[in-house]
This record gives sequence, C-alpha cells and structure tokens, in this order.
Amino acid sequence: MNPAGPEARPDPDALLARVQAADDRAGRARLKIFFGFAPGVGKTYAMLESARRLVAEGADLVVGCVETHGRRETEALTEGLEVLPRLRVDYRGTALEELDLDGLLARRPAIVLVDELAHTNPRGLRHEKRWQDVLDLLDAGIDVHTTLNVQHVESLNDVVAQIAHVRVRETVPDRLLERADDIVLVDLPPDALLARLHEGKVYLPDQAQHAIEHFFKRGNLLALRELALRVTADHVDEDVRAYRETHAIRATWPTAERLLVYVDPSPASERLVRAARRMATGLRAPWVAVWVEPVLKPLLEADRERLDGHLRLAESLGAEVVRLGGARPAGAILAYARHHNVSRIILGKPPSGGILARLRDTIRGSLHDELVRESGDIDVHVITGDAPGDRAADPGPGTERGPGRANFLAAGGLVAAAALVSALGRDTFAPPDVVALFLSAIMLAAARIGRGPALFAAGLSVAVYDFFFVTPHFTFAVSDARHILTFALMFGVGVLISALTQRIRSQELAARAREERTAALYSLSRELAGASDPPAVARVLATEVARVFSASTAVLVRGARDGELTMATEVGEVLLDTQERGVLRWVLDHARAAGLGTPTLPGARITGFPLLSDGAVVGVLAVSPRTGRRSRAEDRLLLEAFVRQGALALGRAVLGEDARAAALRVRTEEMRSALLSSVSHDLRTPLATITGAATTLRDERGRLPEDTQRELLGSICDEAERLERLVGNLLDMTRLESGALEPRRELVPIEEIFGSALGRLEHALAGRDVRVEVDPTLPFVAVDPALVEQLLTNLLDNAAKHSAPDTPIEVEARHAAGEPPRLVIEVRDRGPGLSAEDAERAFEKFYRGRTTATGAGLGLAICRAIAAVHGGTLSAANRAGGGARFVAELPLDAPAVGDSEGRTPEEGFDDD
Repeated sequence: MNPAGPEARPDPDALLARVQAADDRAGRARLKIFFGFAPGVGKTYAMLESARRLVAEGADLVVGCVETHGRRETEALTEGLEVLPRLRVDYRGTALEELDLDGLLARRPAIVLVDELAHTNPRGLRHEKRWQDVLDLLDAGIDVHTTLNVQHVESLNDVVAQIAHVRVRETVPDRLLERADDIVLVDLPPDALLARLHEGKVYLPDQAQHAIEHFFKRGNLLALRELALRVTADHVDEDVRAYRETHAIRATWPTAERLLVYVDPSPASERLVRAARRMATGLRAPWVAVWVEPVLKPLLEADRERLDGHLRLAESLGAEVVRLGGARPAGAILAYARHHNVSRIILGKPPSGGILARLRDTIRGSLHDELVRESGDIDVHVITGDAPGDRAADPGPGTERGPGRANFLAAGGLVAAAALVSALGRDTFAPPDVVALFLSAIMLAAARIGRGPALFAAGLSVAVYDFFFVTPHFTFAVSDARHILTFALMFGVGVLISALTQRIRSQELAARAREERTAALYSLSRELAGASDPPAVARVLATEVARVFSASTAVLVRGARDGELTMATEVGEVLLDTQERGVLRWVLDHARAAGLGTPTLPGARITGFPLLSDGAVVGVLAVSPRTGRRSRAEDRLLLEAFVRQGALALGRAVLGEDARAAALRVRTEEMRSALLSSVSHDLRTPLATITGAATTLRDERGRLPEDTQRELLGSICDEAERLERLVGNLLDMTRLESGALEPRRELVPIEEIFGSALGRLEHALAGRDVRVEVDPTLPFVAVDPALVEQLLTNLLDNAAKHSAPDTPIEVEARHAAGEPPRLVIEVRDRGPGLSAEDAERAFEKFYRGRTTATGAGLGLAICRAIAAVHGGTLSAANRAGGGARFVAELPLDAPAVGDSEGRTPEEGFDDD
C-alpha cells in the first residue's frame, strides 16, 4: 500500500535524471569484470568460455591480453579466437610482452579481452597501469571483458593486509568497479582451490608451496571469499536500486535486510539506538538512524542537545544518520524507506500518557499508528527502549519554548484594537465585517507573534465578540443558537490560520538556514579555488570557519620530513597548551575528530578535525568556540562539510607542490645532464689544447723555433681565456637565476660600454667588419655597466660565431620614445638566420642551435637574464636579406645609485 499525498507522486526531476542516465548507459561501452577472491579460481577460464560463446553468436571479439600462466586447458580456449600480437618491451634486459593499446585502437573490435586489470605496465608505455589502458578502450567505444581479484580493490587494501598480512601493491580504484556494467563472480570453495594449488594448476610446485605457507591459508581464503561475495552483493544491490528507480517501483523488495530506526529527543532513544544496533548486528544488515525535523514546533535547546547526542551515538555505532523534513513525519519516513528499500522500521514504545495523550493522538494522529497503517510490505517493530522513569523527565519532543507574557499581551492588544474599531463602526459594519476584523487580528498575531499567542487571540476574539457584539450584550449568554456555529468557525479558522502561518514561518526559516549554509559553502569553494599553495588554502579555511562559526581557528599542517604538526595559520587566539596539543596529536594519529563536543577528550577547550586527503592526514583544523556554547548538529554537519572541502583543497595544493617539486627535480636533472655533457666537452677541448701546448714546450725546450713557441704560448692564452669565459658564464647564470645579483646602476655614456665590449673581443673580432652606430641624441643611461657590457659582449661573440668572417656585424644604440622611454641595443649579422625552433629556443640554457659552433649554450640565456634584471627584454628575429638580429630594450627612467634627488643624467655629470 502506497501512502497518499505528495510522497506518492513521482518526482519529475528524478524521472528525467533516470531517463538521461539510461541514455548515457545505452550509449557507452560496457565493462564486464570477472571477479574472484584469489588467483586460480578460474576467472580467465570463465572469461574465455564466455568469449567463445560470444564469437559463436557472431560477435567481433579480439583477445588483447590473456595470461594463461602455462595452463594447457586455458591455452586451449584461445584456439579459434582472434589474438592481437602482443607488444614486446625491453625492460631491464628482459623482453616483456604487453598489451598493444595502439593496435587495439586501430583494430577497433566490438569486444576485447584484457586479463589482469591490476597489472602494472613497464616504463615506456603510454600508461602506468593496465586499468588506464582499459579506460582508453572504453572511451573509444570498445567493450572490455577483464579479470580482477578482490585483494586488488583499492578500498580493501588495508583490510586484505590485515587478513593476509600481505600488502598488495597493485590496486585498482573503486571507480572501476562502480563503472562496471556487469560483475561476474567466479567462485570456488577454498578446499577445492587448495587442491588445485597442490596439483600445480595455479603455480609451479616451488611457488605453490610458498603460497600455501603464506597467502593461501584456508582462513585467509575464507575471509577473502567473504569479501568478494560482499563486493559482488553490493554491486547487485546497486543494480536492484537502479532498476527500482528506473521503473518507479515503490514496493519494498526484501532481497536483503536494511533497518531504519526513528530517533527523537526523548531519553529513551539512546537505548533504542543500542537495541537497533544489536538487531542490525544479528541480521548482519546495514542500518540508518532517521530524525524528522518538526515544521510547527521548534525544539527546545535541551531537546536539541539530547537529540544530537543520540544521533552521534548512532553514528559511532555504525549507522548512517539522516535528517528529513516534512509536514507529516510518517510520510517522510516511509518515502525514505521505500526509496532505499528498507525492510524493517524500528520505533520505541510510546509512553502511556493517560486520557489526554490518547485524545491528542485521536485528534492529531499517532506516528506509530500511521506507520503501521501505511507501511505495506515494510515490517514495523515497536520495542521497549526506555527504563522506568526515562520519560518522566522529558518535557516532550517538539515542545516550543513558552512565549513570553509580552507576546500574549500584544495578541490581546490586537484583539482589543479589532474590538475598538468594530465598536466605533457598529452602525456601519455588518456582523460578517466584525468577524473579519477579529480574524485579521488573529492572522496578524500568527504572522508577527507566534502560534501560542495566535491561539490565545482566537479564543479571546470569540469571547469578546460574544460579550460585546452578540445579543444580549455584555453577557456570555447566547439567545440565537446560530451564533454558536459562528463562534466555532471563528475559533477553527483562527487555529487553522495560525497553524498555516507557523508552518510558512518555519519553512521560511529552514529555507533561510539552507540558503545561508549553501552561501557559506559556495564562498568557501570560491576562495579555495583561488588558493594555489598549502599556506593559502590553510588561510582561507581558517578565515572562513572563523567567520561562519564565530570561533577562533588554527590550521596545522603535517611536516613532510618529521611528520610533526606545524602552525600554518591562525585566526583569533587559539590556546594550545599541553592538553590541546595532545588532542591535536591524537587527531593526527587516529584520523578522527577529538576534543570539545566529541566523545574523545571532551574536556579540552578546542575541537580538532583531521584534514584527510586520499586517506592520509595532511593537517588538523583546531576550532575554539568564542561563545562557550556547544554547537548544534546542523552547525557540526556544516563544519564537517567545511573540513572536507578544505582537506580536499589542501591535499590538492600539497600534490601540486609535490608535482612542482618533481618537475623542478626533473628540470634540474635535465640541466645537470645538459651541463655535464656540454661543460665536459667545452672543458676538455681547451684543457687538451693547453696540456698539449704546455707539454710540447716542456719536452722540446730549446729545440723549437721562436715562432712556434710564440704560437704555442698564444694557444695556451687563447684557450685559458675561453675557459675563463665559460666559467664566468656559469657563475653569472647561477647568480642571475638565484636572484642574488642586483644591478648597480650608474649613469654612463653608451659609447663607453660599446668600447669596453669591443676591446674584450679584440682578438675574436680581428679582421671583422664591425659597424657601430650610436644615436647622438642618446642621453647617459642608468644601467649596470658591467652587466650591459657582458650582454653586448655575448651578443657580439654570438654574431661572430654564427656568421662568415667576410660578412659585417652591425651594432646600433638608439633612443625609443614611449612610456617609459627605452634604450634599444641591436646587434645584426649576415649569418644563416634563425629557424622557427631556434627563434623559440635560442634563449634556453645549453641550447646551441643547428650549427656546429662551440660554446656551452649559455651566452644568450645570460643576455636575456641581464635584460630582465634591468626590467627590459631581449628578442631575436631574422633580417630581410638573410641573417639574424637581436634587440635588447632597457628602460631609461630607472634611477642611478645615489641619484635619489631626481637629477637628469646631464645634471649628474657636470664638470664643476
């Protein structure tokens, strides 16, 4: 029997979501997993048997990867199937055969067999794990049949390690099982599996004996078998739930026991929760603790705290805690129970409240009676949960805090105002008009004051109307019986209006609270999205928690080396003495909340929350309430949502830092390798020349002609200068990249810098046509003369190396107008020019381009770094007619050292 009312109507949004989900499933490739509890149960065999049946039915099926492990009966099943050649990979001197992903994507069969889903690929392949290859195949629209053992499921890794004392390194994310369209359990009794192991049908004899002594113990196999059965049962349960939702089936299917216990603020609920836990344990069934938030009667603060305690107890005992809302608690409970296929509802025995309680239940209805009447196929258990006297001290769940005397006086004032207006208009108003005025007073009392004062106004309105406006006047006697119906309607309408108004107010408050929670979560998410590093994430989390919950907060992160907590940020004052630090240490070690308001270390002044990312505690949030009041369950749920969001963001930031550190290590390693390969050659060549020339001079002393000696000595000097330039470039690059080099600006004429650079390269540019052009209007420039000279020297040296000796090199300095004005230094040559790759990479460290010119590949990188520390730029381009041009632009408005008074270059260099 389905309940009448809104709960029985299908949700249009849910129907649309089900249709869309069905369309998505119909259009995607299917994943079928043959699932077992241990190697040797026959997963691959079952997969191949299924494949042969599909091929016989005409399916386009290809064997991508099947591990037979030398079993002849398994190999026989591959005969007659199309087998794609495996990819041969050389790994540490061993030839391995792996899944050819690219070959499968090119072949594009309808179905592919991929054995051992948890397999790790050797380096050099596209993906690290085989399950990632499977995802690529599914994304390409290819159905995949694969095999998997329960010990490889990521979420069960710790459980398996506890059972078998073996930590499985190859795991598959749970989302693969959730993605699976079919899971086929391949089962075998443990004794039969052990017999196969002894017969050598699973491992070779030596390996089999080792496996029997360690992993393949009968107790281990029994536990793993139960795990596999449970995983499969959970998947089947999800399929059943999806089918029920798709076909809008509301009747309960008792395929598995699922318990629901209704919890309220009464002291009896504590024992009821424990009784429900015992029942769920006996039935080995999941259970949920449900509370329906009242619409008309807000809870007293004491009731709210007691209810929160009951729900925390249920959660600690393993229940899922759910808070529902609705005008009819019974309807809300049954709607949830049917949607989640609950088989049993557990209620506490109602108290014996006497005649008044029975009368109230008769008029308003009893939750127990409604649930029993409308439960249909769901069993309803009413059990004893309370000890004698438990309910005596209970003021009753849902009791409002008594409205103050002022509220009742205000309601009376509204009725008096209605009576005064009616009296003044006695000659004008008809009796219905008077009734309408009193009803208006009742409505206003309900809307502005509250339900209790509104009921008081309704009763008072009837009395005033009878006393003053019904004949005989000034007495409660009624001469016409028809007025009794008027009195009843006035009071009834007043009660109804007050109830409806109170409901609307409660719904408004609930909607406002939900809006505030949503806005708080949105604000946190937005701020966290902009935080890129752990300190920024910690600062955002602490600030938002302190703002929303009016608390002092601190975020402590776990050190990467020692694992100790260090303060990342603090908002307000969080006192962390010995006891509080013990709370944080406990949270860090046990990955559970502790401290104020929790069952663990409740005497502390703070509450510690673990920040969990991928199962590891990356930090702890410490919250110290400023008001000293215990937080409500709604606040705690919102705070836990904040903690989850912050933990995910902090984990993401930590991973980002790790990734950046790893990338830096990779770049450092690449730079080190490039440096070694480049510098070793550039060092060996001049050292060999110096060594050879010096050895010749030593061994042939007195026998060499003077010209030869001068030539050898010149070679030694030239190569020594080359070494000096190389070492200088390395040191300059190191200082520039570390930020340790700050330009010391001086006002100098650019001609002086040009002359120094050309003088340094006098030997290298000997015989070259070097054309220098300097703008005569160019003022003195505020630059670091040594650095700019180095920039120009490197550019000239680069031009000399990459152009023919008989071609000119042009150097120009000019003034470029704009904001700010700029000094432009341009070096041009008539060499081969720059390729597209050279134009992009010319300024990379250790990049030498396509030519065979010598050098470490640091000169242009140093030039760009020098331009950057001056606040300028350096670019490269090809020239019209052939050759390359390098253009450095440096700002002219930078102050020189000691030139703080803003003098112009001309003023700074007066002769007097």
